[in-house]
Amino acid sequence: MIGLVDGVYEYVPAIWHKEILFGLAEGVHIFGAASMGALRAAECAPFGMVGIGRIYEDYASGALEDDAEVAQSHGPAELGFLPLSEPLVNVQATLARCLQAALITPDEHDQLLAAAQATFFKDRTYKGLVSSAIANRDRATAMLAILRENSVNQKLRDAEMLVEAVVGTPDKRCVPQWDWSFNKTSVWEALFPSTGN
Repeated sequence: MIGLVDGVYEYVPAIWHKEILFGLAEGVHIFGAASMGALRAAECAPFGMVGIGRIYEDYASGALEDDAEVAQSHGPAELGFLPLSEPLVNVQATLARCLQAALITPDEHDQLLAAAQATFFKDRTYKGLVSSAIANRDRATAMLAILRENSVNQKLRDAEMLVEAVVGTPDKRCVPQWDWSFNKTSVWEALFPSTGN
C-alpha cells in the first residue's frame, strides 16, 4: 500500500497521476492526505484513490482549488526541513480557531486572511501577516503571540490520520474491480518498458 502526503516543490517532479493509476490498477491501496497527497486524492478519487482529512475534503468539495494553498517553504534536509513559511491551509485553520475562541475579532480575522491569501507562499509567516494587516503596533504584537500560541498544523493533523489509516489497512493487494483499465501509453512504455502484461 502507499500513503502519499507531500512532495518537494521546484526541485523534484511531482508524483504523476499515471503512476497512481498504475498502482490502483495493480490492486495497491493508495491513500492521500495533507498536501500533495490531498491534491492527488481529490483528482484520483474517481479511480479508487482514498482521500483522508480536512484538506482532502476541501479540495474534493472545491473549497480549495490552488496548489499554492498547501505549499510551504522549508530548509534543507541538513536542517531537518525547518519550516520557513506557513501554508495557507494552516493559517486558515489557525485563524478559525482564534476567531471561535474570541481571541481575534471578525474584522481582524478577515484582514489577516486577506493578507495571507495575497502573500506568496514562500513569504507567508505569521509575523509578516500581522505586520501587513494590523496597524496598531501593540495589538499586532499581542496578536502575533496569539497566533503562535494557537497555531493549527492542519497538514500534520491530516498526515497523522493518513498514517493511522495505512497502519489499519491489511498489507495485501485487493482485486481491482474498477470500471476503467490502465492505458499504457507510448510515453509510459518508454519510461517503464518492463511493467509486465
